[in-house]
Amino acid sequence: MQNQSQQALRVSSVSILVNLLLSAGKLAAGLIAHSGAMVSDAVHSASDIFSTLIVMIGLRLSGKAPDREHPYGHERMECVAAIVLAGVLLVTGLLIGYNGAREVLSGRVGDRPVPGLLALAAAIVSIAVKEGMFWYTRAYARRLASPALMADAWHHRSDALSSVGALIGIAGARLGVPMMDPLASVVICAFIVKAAFDIFRDAVDRMVDHSCDPKTEGQIRQCVLAHQGVRRIDVLRTREFGSRLYVELEIALDDALTLNAAHAIAEGVHDDVEKAFPQVKHIMIHVNPAGEGA
Repeated sequence: MQNQSQQALRVSSVSILVNLLLSAGKLAAGLIAHSGAMVSDAVHSASDIFSTLIVMIGLRLSGKAPDREHPYGHERMECVAAIVLAGVLLVTGLLIGYNGAREVLSGRVGDRPVPGLLALAAAIVSIAVKEGMFWYTRAYARRLASPALMADAWHHRSDALSSVGALIGIAGARLGVPMMDPLASVVICAFIVKAAFDIFRDAVDRMVDHSCDPKTEGQIRQCVLAHQGVRRIDVLRTREFGSRLYVELEIALDDALTLNAAHAIAEGVHDDVEKAFPQVKHIMIHVNPAGEGA
């Protein structure tokens, strides 16, 4: 678990460095090239730095060992970090949308300078970089089963989408439709709010003991049934606990087995599951006589 936390923290460190360089570059390009959409996009990238710091705090807390007050560990702190991140995203998106809508309604859009080519180039670079960061972070989030890291990955994707909106707005303004630039900020708002909602919903699912996905549950079932001596599975329940998984299992064994033999099979099943599924933090196994129904 400690090694997984270290890997996740390294990914977050890369995210902070990339966002720091990207937000500074986009802000400069937006100011120099007179593009409100690019300045809004730069603010979004800057908010990514703060959100990644939240993710890092959540990862550090979730990696703490169980203690007397928290005997089941601290993994749900990742979910807390993801919920906080969703709130940051929501506020950022609404502020960007508010500023864009206010400019549209002001009636003074035509008085603004036409965005320069520098803003257009910055938008293209931002799309490429942020989409690359999305795939990089998502790959590690899936490998480590980390909801906080997955939330950060989607933050990168929302930034890439907002840069697409900025690109459209800047291009439209340069083609003689200045209204497109502030309208792009409103589009950016919609993307960010949608991402915030998705992150919040996923984190809440994990906080309320949501079962794991059917594919993983099916793989656990196959692993258990493959163990010699297991006649059938009477009960299989799973629940997500942050980035980890708890499993409750009832297996049916031969009625004639001694207590020691039944215990040995149950221990073997326990070890098989935890070895095959590193995300399983604990598995509780109850043994039933095969002559009884489920």
